[in-house]
Amino acid sequence: MSEAPVSGSPSFAVDRVRPAYQQVAEQLMARILDGSLGAGDRLPSEGELSAAFGVSRSTTREALRVLASRDLIKTVRGTTGGSFVARVDAAQVSEYLETSLGLMSGSAAVSLDQMLVARELLEIPAARLAATRRTEQQLDDLGVAIENEQRLRDRGEKFREHRHFHSIVLEASGNGLLKLMNDPVFAVLRAQFWRPEMPTEYWAGVDHDHQEIRQLLEARDVEGVTIAMRDHLVRIRPAYRAFDGEAVL
Repeated sequence: MSEAPVSGSPSFAVDRVRPAYQQVAEQLMARILDGSLGAGDRLPSEGELSAAFGVSRSTTREALRVLASRDLIKTVRGTTGGSFVARVDAAQVSEYLETSLGLMSGSAAVSLDQMLVARELLEIPAARLAATRRTEQQLDDLGVAIENEQRLRDRGEKFREHRHFHSIVLEASGNGLLKLMNDPVFAVLRAQFWRPEMPTEYWAGVDHDHQEIRQLLEARDVEGVTIAMRDHLVRIRPAYRAFDGEAVL
């Protein structure tokens, strides 16, 4: 809330009273975020909420619209309907983050360097965790991704396998939140900054790095894979460009 002085008394500051629907929405949101209301729980009816908060039905409806606009609740019509706390879809969250990051990078609110650093802060610890948590199936999947990278000539397809390799490493970390956070960053880097004209030598270096990372994961070498992933992410920085077309080194 913003403070505003009372007219004629500049030293007397007060908190402005917010609209009733905002206060209702904020209290309901707090209960959702603290777990008092869980995914799938039905909210009280409009009449019950209005009585509980001491507000009109129109105020309650407006508060519910605010929550719905933030994808916190879903409204179902019919005799068995009502307002329910939304179940979070990881894919939807990732898509929302990707769209938001894309808009921010397009308006220069987020720089290329910031995105590359964020990726490194997510993927290097993920590789470290993967060294002790990876499964044999994930090692096999990494091997397949590398084989696909090596046989593909189309650079767009090679990038797809490059992304798939890193996605498997993130999954192998055993922390789904790391992948959820990194996927949108990777997608925006690919869409807005990647330089598809990178030479053959660049892709040969990527293949070599990926082979080394896989071998270190297989050996469960925590320190080794941490260093290898860090060095790899630094080496591939020139594959991305700023809006002015200059390579980032």
